[in-house]
Parts: sequence; structure tokens; C-alpha cells
Amino acid sequence: MRKLAAAVCLMGAVVLPAHAAEVAVLDWRAALMNTQSAQSSLSQLESQIGGQQREAQSLGNELQQLQERLQREGETMSQSQRDSLIAELQEKGGRFEQLRREVMQAQQRSEQQFLEGAEPKLERAVEQVLQRHNIDVLVEPQGVLHSSTDLPNVTNEVTQIFDSLN
Repeated sequence: MRKLAAAVCLMGAVVLPAHAAEVAVLDWRAALMNTQSAQSSLSQLESQIGGQQREAQSLGNELQQLQERLQREGETMSQSQRDSLIAELQEKGGRFEQLRREVMQAQQRSEQQFLEGAEPKLERAVEQVLQRHNIDVLVEPQGVLHSSTDLPNVTNEVTQIFDSLN
């Protein structure tokens, strides 16, 4: 019984300060993606890989049409026609996969560069919001399982401060 009472007292000591703390929600991904620098980075990326994305989209449509044709007419085609169609499918499929990898790698590089450059600025913006609102605990929206009150969401404020920092 003493152990149970001690455990309850310990839990109370841990839980009570959390209730007294100012808690707010921050979706840091949304805060970053809504910044002017993120929009600029996305525009630059689009100009760099837009052609590859359009080519991949076109190839994807062609591949689907070729596969449908093979399924629809494959049994009535001559062996050489079928082989030719399969070779075309393989060639275009290879190019499609190459483009897909190149686009994904470019997106990952761009995202990594942006995050590395934005991290110090994001930290400054978050720190300003924490101080301004006397926030002790900051959680991500996905991390909140339950709250009996609406927690303040500081995402937009972090975005605004981020954009105002040099």
C-alpha cells in the first residue's frame, strides 16, 4: 500500500507541473512550407525539373495505353508484333523509372538544402513565439491525443516571424 501511495504521489508531482505549463501546438512543416522562401524554393525546383515531370507523366500515359493494347490485342498479334510492343514497353518503362528517380533525387536534394538553410531561422522564429506567449511546452498537432481545451496554434505566427527575419 505504501508503494502505491508513493507512486501516486510521484505521478502527481510529475503531472501537476504539466497542467501549470503553457502548452501550444506548432505544425512546423506547415509553418515552413507556407513561408515565402519555401514557395520560392518550390518554384525553383519546378523550373529545374518541370520538363522531366511532364515527360514522366507523358511516358506514364503511353505505358498505360501500351499495356492496355497488349492486353486487348496481344493474343491476335503476330509474335513479332507482340515482341516489338513488349520491347517498346520495356524501353519506355526504363526511361520512366529513370525520370522518376531523377525527379525524386532532385526533390530530396532541394528539400534538404532548404531545411538546412531554414533551420536556424525557424529556431529563431519559434523562440520568439515561445517568449512572446510564455509557452513552456510546444507539441505537434499529431502528438496531441487529448486536450480538454483548445490549445493555441502558433503555426501561422511562426510563419509570419520566419518571413520577417533576415
